[in-house]
Amino acid sequence: MLATVTDKGQVTVPKEIRDRAGIAPGSRLDFEVMDDGSLRVRVLKRGAEPLFGLLQRPGGKPLDIAAMDAGIAAAAAERDERARR
Repeated sequence: MLATVTDKGQVTVPKEIRDRAGIAPGSRLDFEVMDDGSLRVRVLKRGAEPLFGLLQRPGGKPLDIAAMDAGIAAAAAERDERARR
C-alpha cells in the first residue's frame, strides 16, 4: 500500500493497516530505521500505568453510575469532534 508524506511530515496510515494493527486515535507508534534502510514501525501497547489514580482521588466525592455514564458520553463526543477536524 502506498501513502504520501505531507509537507509537514505527516502520513495517513491506510485504514486496512490501522484495523489489522489495532491503531486507534491516540495510539503511539515506534519507528526504527533498520541497517538495510527499511523502516520498522511498532504499535506501542498501552499499559496500566496511565490509569494509576484514575478511580480514587483523595478528598474527591464518589460519582454514581449516571454521572460516570455522562462523563464517558461527553469524552466520547469530544473525541469524535476532534477526529472530524
